[in-house]
Amino acid sequence: MTSMVVLGLSIATVLLLLGAFLVTVRHDRKGRTSAPPVEVAPVETPLAAPVGAPGHAGTDYTDPRTIRVGDRIEVLGSPARVLGALHISWQGHEWVEFLLRDASRRFQWLSVEAHAGDPPHLEVQLWTDVPTQGMVPAKSTLIMEDVEFFPMERGTAAFRGEGDTGLPERGLLDFADYRASDGRLLSFERVQGRSWTASYAQPLPPGSIAITRRAS
Repeated sequence: MTSMVVLGLSIATVLLLLGAFLVTVRHDRKGRTSAPPVEVAPVETPLAAPVGAPGHAGTDYTDPRTIRVGDRIEVLGSPARVLGALHISWQGHEWVEFLLRDASRRFQWLSVEAHAGDPPHLEVQLWTDVPTQGMVPAKSTLIMEDVEFFPMERGTAAFRGEGDTGLPERGLLDFADYRASDGRLLSFERVQGRSWTASYAQPLPPGSIAITRRAS
């Protein structure tokens, strides 16, 4: 009889302890689930790499503003020598035009102009002569090689020559700029007292120019 009582008490004790354990576990789980959720910062979509505008100056390629007369450079991978430069100013704007001679002894002009836009950028263009056959720049649209060009800007700028340009050391330069509907650029220039010349412009993207040897 005593053994039965002891056994019954032992079983009761075990059941009480098991019940207390289950209550504790349930209370603990209830506490974890009712706690305020941890705020997780939203994953931000990475910004796209900035797209360089034609002529934009950066730190990972040559800044065309550092070109000097006498330098040897590469333009789109083709070697050229900087023979001279025209420093031009017009209505508060200033830019430089470098006279280049490439390996085939062809002459081209490379213009470099800084624009204070948002963001500031460089406009770098390679100019190739086109035959004008006595043409003069019209104040309205004109047709060149079956392409219609619309007038943009025209005026008279002052220039100062440096090195070998084939032009006076100082003087005045008449110009007239045009643009086609496809974005093609055409410019007429005339040093006062001379005939008009015309050129097409090829905008150069960043990294198109490399200085291979500095002038001594």
